[in-house]
Amino acid sequence: MSTPAPEDRKDTMVESAAGESEATADEKRGPSIATRERRQGSINPSGETPYLVVEDLTVKFPTADGVVSAVNGLSYSVPLGRTLAIVGESGSGKSVSSMAVMGLHDRKRTRITGSIRLGGDEIVGLPENELMKIRGDAVAMVFQDPQSSLHPLYTVGNQITEAYRVHHKVSKDTAKKRALEMLDLVGIPNPQRRFAQYPHEFSGGMRQRAMIAMGLVNDPKLVIADEPTTALDVTVQAQILDLLNNLQKEFGSAIVLITHDLGVVAEMADDVLVMYAGRCVEYGTAEDVLANPRMPYTWGLLESIPTVSAASERLRPIKGLPPSLLNLPEGCSFSPRCPYQDRVKGERCTTDLPELLPVDGAGAHTARCHLHDKATIYAAEVAPRLG
Repeated sequence: MSTPAPEDRKDTMVESAAGESEATADEKRGPSIATRERRQGSINPSGETPYLVVEDLTVKFPTADGVVSAVNGLSYSVPLGRTLAIVGESGSGKSVSSMAVMGLHDRKRTRITGSIRLGGDEIVGLPENELMKIRGDAVAMVFQDPQSSLHPLYTVGNQITEAYRVHHKVSKDTAKKRALEMLDLVGIPNPQRRFAQYPHEFSGGMRQRAMIAMGLVNDPKLVIADEPTTALDVTVQAQILDLLNNLQKEFGSAIVLITHDLGVVAEMADDVLVMYAGRCVEYGTAEDVLANPRMPYTWGLLESIPTVSAASERLRPIKGLPPSLLNLPEGCSFSPRCPYQDRVKGERCTTDLPELLPVDGAGAHTARCHLHDKATIYAAEVAPRLG
């Protein structure tokens, strides 16, 4: 992977001058992380060498109504062989940030600043022809809706072989053999017959398996799975999750799992990043975030999950709606919906953006909240409700 020359970057929407001015504006609201050293520690909970490193990623969409701040100062990393789950409500920036990693945003309509490194190589600002070499090869994405992602007029087999031949100079017969291997690997029965069928002839679960086969046909080191179990029944969901787990063990890929289902997170993830209104509000290992959450928004997500033991109780949804990304609150974006903001002295929740700081003053588990007694509140009030 080559680094683009300065002249290659001139036509992109990613300009350092714009980035500096936007960063200055954001700093007035409060720094996301106090020091670079603290940032390096907080974006790598496992401590392993990361393959994907995202630092201070910002994605903005200029519109007639104003600038949509879809992602704001996002930082995280994913080592090979580990799974990072990015969770949050719809509109929190999960898919937008991952599409930036894939280089799928329209450069003419998007402003991207920050850094995205794959295997140590910077991809922000790469020309389109360089991104095409990476996309589908070093990094692949399994989209949320395979029905709309697969072309209805081409057979499933031809679509997989095309994905392989784009990155390998091989014959059609060699590509077909590879496609048949992948169809068999992802558990599609009778690959020879299914190879010649069209997407509408596949069930929902089989279409998702075909998308996974297409994503993994080039042995990518990073796989982004965007809501891979949406609209699938529980049995098929379990099969897809098991398939991703098994394929990760075989290929050694890093996986970024985008989901709103914390049950899937508990099953799949090594690390968890919680997003709200385009920002990271909590980040750490799955054990830390799910067992000892320190952000009221994470508490709300956990409390909104129905449990068997509390079948007779009403669900506890998070009240209110996420803020408009055209006009984010000055302080904590979650403060208008937070039931605990009255426990913070003064008006800090509405005036000062909380920093993303280590929980209990140390470690890689970080949270963005002004509350000083988060552990006490969680243990006394939230944990008993979770059962």
